[in-house]
Amino acid sequence: MTSTNPPCPAELADAKPAPATPANVDRLPLSGLLALALAAFITILTEALPAGLLPQMSADLQSSEALIGQLVTMYAMGSLLTAIPLTAMTQGWRRRKLLLVAIAGFAVVNTITALSGIYALTLVARFFAGVFAGLLWALAAGYAARMVPEHLQGRAIAVAMVGAPLALSLGIPAGTFLGGLIGWRVCFGIMSVLTLILIGWVIARVPDFAGQSAGHRLSLRQVFMRPGVRPVLFVTLAFVLAHNVLYTYIAPFLARAGMATQIDLVLLVFGLTALLSIWLVGLLIDRWLRALVLSSSLLFIVAALMLALADGSALVIYAGIALWGLAFGGAATLFQTASAKTAGDGADVAQSMIVTVWNLAIAGGGLAGGVLLETRGVNALPWALLILLPPALLVAWRARRHGFPAI
Repeated sequence: MTSTNPPCPAELADAKPAPATPANVDRLPLSGLLALALAAFITILTEALPAGLLPQMSADLQSSEALIGQLVTMYAMGSLLTAIPLTAMTQGWRRRKLLLVAIAGFAVVNTITALSGIYALTLVARFFAGVFAGLLWALAAGYAARMVPEHLQGRAIAVAMVGAPLALSLGIPAGTFLGGLIGWRVCFGIMSVLTLILIGWVIARVPDFAGQSAGHRLSLRQVFMRPGVRPVLFVTLAFVLAHNVLYTYIAPFLARAGMATQIDLVLLVFGLTALLSIWLVGLLIDRWLRALVLSSSLLFIVAALMLALADGSALVIYAGIALWGLAFGGAATLFQTASAKTAGDGADVAQSMIVTVWNLAIAGGGLAGGVLLETRGVNALPWALLILLPPALLVAWRARRHGFPAI
């Protein structure tokens, strides 16, 4: 699943980035930012790996594949239910201490998952994995922003977020392949080892920042009512909901087009263009945030229209998938950056709202897509995107003063 703004005045001594000098004015602290990227990588891999290892986990835990699928659902529920209250409760904690708690939590829950032979215990571990994920996503972008001068904050967030698309496009296929060779338990054990390495990396290379003093903490309502926060949340919800309506059911959509044997290749195209999107967003976000959000929304609409009208044409479907990846790849960075810049010293609370909205959209996309699949058929899925995305584009366009401001 964050703050791009400087901390409040009471925290400036501890939390303010180093003053810009000729030596550091355009230099990113890559070692620290890549530690955050690895944290994002582990978070996404922990979330989605059970889907790729479903048959092995089902046989080993003596549970149906449908029940194993709930391990992913329980993870999302953990983030959905706890991201906002935990972030609000820990506003006063020093940031690195909180980051280390979230990361260490992954070492614990992935170790339990690797060793557990009891489905119920594994389910509980997955819920707490989601809890730690929600906390980490609420911290990561804001942490990255505080490590650099203001004019580099968007680029820093892009570097910190690159772990997510890397996990989706490379980590999960590799983990699935590795699980087939050496077993799913070893895969979760490897993630625990990576997490322990990451803890040392964070201690050595990631700076610490103060939390907010009691007098400067903002309530959930105060942050939610800030101009621009609600438009960013709405656009995030509509954008991610549209993505998950189709992405969750991409296999039956491709099967209907006679491309059932090409699912892995289609997802590879999506992953590669998503990585390209992350790179482009990282280069341009500090100057062109609004333009990137609007162009991503337009690209997504064009991609949905192509997929809706493809009529079984593999060429059109591949082109639509490529545009979809290009539109969606940088979305997390764009929305987190917009939220953080808009919320000011309430940015961490605003980021917890982004985490909650994102997980709502994941759950809602799966539910809405499933209903459409059963009642209207697979061809209705891309048309649903064309209902969700134009309002998102309109809200983003109108939020030119706050939320997605014109520079």
